[in-house]
Amino acid sequence: MRLSTPLDETTVRGLKVGDVVHIDGIVLTGRDEMHHRALALLRERRSLPVDLDGAVLYHCGPIVAPEGDGYRLVAAGPTTSARMDGMEPELIARAGIRAIIGKGGMSGDTLDAMIEQGCVYLAATGGAAVSLARGIVAVEDVHWLDLGMPEALWVLRAENLGPLVVTMDTHGRRLHRAVASWSQATLAKLD
Repeated sequence: MRLSTPLDETTVRGLKVGDVVHIDGIVLTGRDEMHHRALALLRERRSLPVDLDGAVLYHCGPIVAPEGDGYRLVAAGPTTSARMDGMEPELIARAGIRAIIGKGGMSGDTLDAMIEQGCVYLAATGGAAVSLARGIVAVEDVHWLDLGMPEALWVLRAENLGPLVVTMDTHGRRLHRAVASWSQATLAKLD
């Protein structure tokens, strides 16, 4: 299924765990430092350099090379999303984010925020940074480069970015928990 950004709540609430999607449009990157800065600004009722309402936020520290007057994306692999767990529920609620791309899933608190606000988690394959970068056709802009390349807020244009699997949905389902339970039960049988 192809999704175009910005995402609307109705589309997001129609997605379910196991759906495979590809993203077209603007995708924003954000890791720990981006979350800290964005939340600090939002708490002060100050605006961000980009609108996050309906956004797809990619937990990614991209590798970017200067090219002409701009940049060229070299690699864009997912980072472990659990690192942002303490900040993500508030950022989803304050900013209107509709999808998060990452690896490893997130906590129950983040799932609760996703259910309430209309947001999903899209799992990207770890170790596929170069492959995923093929789904990014342009670096549109960058903000907060003072945080460093991986922590900056990159504005990327995606075309067929994926495949991404919905692993947390607005109906309260979490594929990560099901896989963990299955794995534990399987290992117990082996003992």
